Amino acid sequence: MSCSTLLPCDSSNNICNEPNHICVHHPRCKNHPVCYPMSMIDRQLCPPLTKWINTGNITYARYMHKASVLPDGKVLIVGGINSRPLALKTAEIYDPSTGIWSGTQNMTYARFGHTSSVLTNGKVLVTGGNGNGYYQNTTELYDPLTRTWKTTGSMSYTRFGHTASILPNGKVLVTGGDSHGHYLNSAELYDPLTETWTTTGSMTYQRYQHTASVLVNGKVLVTGGCVNDYLNSTELYDPSTGAWTVAAVMNNALCSHTASVLANGKVLITGGSSSRAIALNSSALYDPSTGNWTSTDNMINGRHFHTASVLPNGDVLITGGYNGSNSLNTAELYNPSTGLWTIIDVMNSARSIHTASVLKNGKILITGGTDNSALNSAELY
Repeated sequence: MSCSTLLPCDSSNNICNEPNHICVHHPRCKNHPVCYPMSMIDRQLCPPLTKWINTGNITYARYMHKASVLPDGKVLIVGGINSRPLALKTAEIYDPSTGIWSGTQNMTYARFGHTSSVLTNGKVLVTGGNGNGYYQNTTELYDPLTRTWKTTGSMSYTRFGHTASILPNGKVLVTGGDSHGHYLNSAELYDPLTETWTTTGSMTYQRYQHTASVLVNGKVLVTGGCVNDYLNSTELYDPSTGAWTVAAVMNNALCSHTASVLANGKVLITGGSSSRAIALNSSALYDPSTGNWTSTDNMINGRHFHTASVLPNGDVLITGGYNGSNSLNTAELYNPSTGLWTIIDVMNSARSIHTASVLKNGKILITGGTDNSALNSAELY
């Protein structure tokens, strides 16, 4: 292949805008950054200039969707909202071995702001969300073996912006959310064996756009959220009793932040919005052994509606989000051993309210999101 036939990379960020191409320094091209076909890359001769690689586009541009890594390693994305904006019922499957997306059966109900959880039996439970103005209490099960959906028991309340957590006993704990403008403190349990819902103890506080993390001791830590005001309160759910107890407050009142359970059992909180800033760069650590919060190094960029992924090496990858003015293409890594953040290569596309999935090969799949309009792009770290 002649160098004259290769397009130059974008000089501002060394990113290739051509599909299925990557920006490289090729020795035959006088080490000028050029867009090289991924199918012809010899990485020893052509080391990539970015750790982000575009992969196959999803069929339907979407944000506020959900992504789940299936037992076979493929990724299911469901629902979301497009640029019109309309809620979607479509679902798609990504195969990491080929980098190709394929369609699968649609959900029964269109929804965004829902949850998607992989059960211990391998099926995927989708709950609640907003279906074009109709808040949902409906739930559906996806069977990866038959690639089909079926409706299952309905929740007691319609919920949007709630959480769903897989408990050690296999049941699913759903908490809070918005029910047609009424914020909820209620919680419910789904039993995969009976496919039914039962109520459990209510939280102390109403919450929406909060986080829920299953700790190594089996309890569930719920943090922050926003109702009529931003919350710095946290509480713990004990599955053995079905009761909640108030835990130590965070330093910041937060909404649309992230929570990640680290390998050492601590919980890392990042970013979010608050009454004092649209997008915070703060981080905090919760230690279940002491029940205390401590501050840790701040992120370089303030952001909310971002993603946080625990990598196989224990580091935490933060991607995208919104800074109050724009969606971001920046990414950062947190090292739990040093407690420090480092900036890494920017993503190929700025995006917020997207998804990030840790694949079984260790790569991170980023899908969709919005940057003033819904995106159909996907990329790998």
